[in-house]
Amino acid sequence: MAKFDNPDDIKIIVATDCGSTTTKAILIEYVNGEYRQTTRGEAPTTVEAPFEDVTMGVLNAVGELEELSGRKILDENGKFITPAKGDVGTDVYISTSSAGGGLQMMVAGVVRSMTAESAERAALGAGAIVMDVIASNDKRLPHQQIERIRHLRPDMILLSGGIDGGTTTHVVELAELVSAADPRPRLGSSYQLPIIYAGNKNATVEVEKVLAEKVDLRSVDNLRPVLERENLGPAREEIHELFMEHVMAQAPGYKKLMSWTDAPIMPTPGAVGLIIQTIAKQYGIEAVGVDIGGATTDVFSVFMPDDEPVFNRTVSANLGMSYSISNVFAEATLPMVMRWVPFVMDERDLRNRVKNKMIRPTTIPQSMEELIFEQAIAREALRLAFVQHKNFATVLKGVQQQRTIADAFEQSASGKTIVNMMTLDMLIGSGGVLSHAPRRQQSALMMIDAFLPEGITRLAVDSIFMMPQLGVLTEVQPKAATEVFEKDCLIHLGTCIAPSGQAKKGGPVMKYTIDLPDGQVSGTLNYLEMKKFELGIGDDSLPIKVKARFEPERHFDVGAGPGKIVEREIHGGVVGIILDGRGRPFDLSSLNENERVSHLVEWATELNIYPEGALKQ
Repeated sequence: MAKFDNPDDIKIIVATDCGSTTTKAILIEYVNGEYRQTTRGEAPTTVEAPFEDVTMGVLNAVGELEELSGRKILDENGKFITPAKGDVGTDVYISTSSAGGGLQMMVAGVVRSMTAESAERAALGAGAIVMDVIASNDKRLPHQQIERIRHLRPDMILLSGGIDGGTTTHVVELAELVSAADPRPRLGSSYQLPIIYAGNKNATVEVEKVLAEKVDLRSVDNLRPVLERENLGPAREEIHELFMEHVMAQAPGYKKLMSWTDAPIMPTPGAVGLIIQTIAKQYGIEAVGVDIGGATTDVFSVFMPDDEPVFNRTVSANLGMSYSISNVFAEATLPMVMRWVPFVMDERDLRNRVKNKMIRPTTIPQSMEELIFEQAIAREALRLAFVQHKNFATVLKGVQQQRTIADAFEQSASGKTIVNMMTLDMLIGSGGVLSHAPRRQQSALMMIDAFLPEGITRLAVDSIFMMPQLGVLTEVQPKAATEVFEKDCLIHLGTCIAPSGQAKKGGPVMKYTIDLPDGQVSGTLNYLEMKKFELGIGDDSLPIKVKARFEPERHFDVGAGPGKIVEREIHGGVVGIILDGRGRPFDLSSLNENERVSHLVEWATELNIYPEGALKQ
């Protein structure tokens, strides 16, 4: 960045996120030795007719910031005043965008489960929606693949295949397939479709011969230079570059917006992924983030299978809370949704509620019954999205691994998920159903029920969905991004302690001792029991930490192995400490209807999920 050689000189930051319906603006100021988000404004996004200029929505949202904060940010001509002096202007302006449907890509690779999957990981990690994956072995005939490429009209295509020095024929055939399709870009016919080639470097010249005249071809380092290693960075960076240069440049008003910003505009999901990676790296933790929207659910994760952080993102395009609610219901099935409803409900009534929500996607629950039902569906949408994520976040397929006799009993040593709930440190939820639940306990329980964390896991929700803006901010001023993330963006819910294991009958799961600020509590947690203890937020806006000791029964594990004692510091939050004795894997199928309802009511009462008397029949 030209203006500031030293990021510490940046004291005032304005950031916007141009969503498909709303443009959100936040003001971050350096106050009393720390960065804090002080004001927020929003306005309708203006990318479509009659306005067709995204900057109008941006100026309206920033205008609201000015009114609320008393700081003059724009001059008479609607330009940002920089740098900040006193209570006028801003030091930097940054933005993210998913307006116009975000970034839509196709990926192509030689082998579906190897290079094509690596290409998909690269595209998803850059914040794209992957419309389709073309592979030499995807069982479609060439003319079907050509027809599909023509029909979809993506924003760009990522082409990969082969290891460096390996055979070149298959990847060149894929390039010929794309050439034959002669695809047109989604936005604007005045430019050539961008294609990124990230395959066998020995085939680069051949691929250029086939494609260079028809498309805007960029070549980057191979995604899989050798079978044992993925190298996704160069492809992801090129996707961001092309997104700015081509896709954003075609959308109405974006050229103007790009000239205003002090860092490249990023696709919203790419920016959310960036903040989660930054936090995981800064604190040395494993984290999972989820954003549940009306039509899609995004899951982000950073795990360290070999002490090296590995980032994954998946988009469940058919799992959402309004437009896609019928898909959730169909995919999860009625009994799976109903297992979370603490009273008996008529099936026909249920199905009608789902259809009503799909027809009127912007409605919010008006009664306690509707709220309980909507949160039951949210649990299943989150659970299914996480199942898809676990299947995608795997060790590299196609790699020869040392196999032991124990592995012979597993279906496949290759392709195992790297998602490990026992080592997960933090679970972060965002999206209306989680961020705006009437009670924070409801958000906490929805996340516990959907993700089934094991051992000791911190829980948090994004207060007003400012993760995208903070993601771009990590590129400009990482300290500001992490301070605001910790203190203003995240609402710390508390910590869930869930011993892994199952008991045939009731009985003890673990003994616990927690040194709460107002005195020590100790006792025994029994099977299928939940307990909650108050432990809040300190004066510094961060969770209070206390020492705790957990002694699981010999069939149960809290993180150190079956029956092994764990002593460590745990964090509080607005909900507090939740002890979950329901066992992992969690299974209610052995309970009859009355037992199930009675347990749900018991857990809801202990955690203070609903107002008193709400569950009385």
